Amino acid sequence: MVQRARGSGQYFFYPRVVEPGTGSRDIEWAEVSGMGEVYSSTTVFPRPPAAPYNVALVELDEGPRLMSRVEGIDPKDVRIGAKVKARIVQGEEQAFVVFDPA
Repeated sequence: MVQRARGSGQYFFYPRVVEPGTGSRDIEWAEVSGMGEVYSSTTVFPRPPAAPYNVALVELDEGPRLMSRVEGIDPKDVRIGAKVKARIVQGEEQAFVVFDPA
C-alpha cells in the first residue's frame, strides 16, 4: 500500500501528511499492483564471506519509486528496465518489501 491523493489520483512514496506539490491533506492509503520496473541497480560486494547483493530503485507501475533489492537472480544480472513483482519478507525485527523477476 502507498499513499494517493484523492483529488489528483497521484500516488507517492515515502508516506507524508500532505500531497507533494499541492499541500492537500485529502490523501488515502491505496493498494497497488506490486508490479514495477528496475529504474537503477548496483551490486554491492561486501568483504568475504558475505555474498554480493544488489540495491535497486524500482519504479512501481503506479509511479512511485522504492529502494529495495531484487532477489531470485544473481545480483550482477539485475538490469535496468527489468520487470519485477513485489513481495513482503519478514525480517528478524520487521517486514520489508523485496522484488522478484516478473
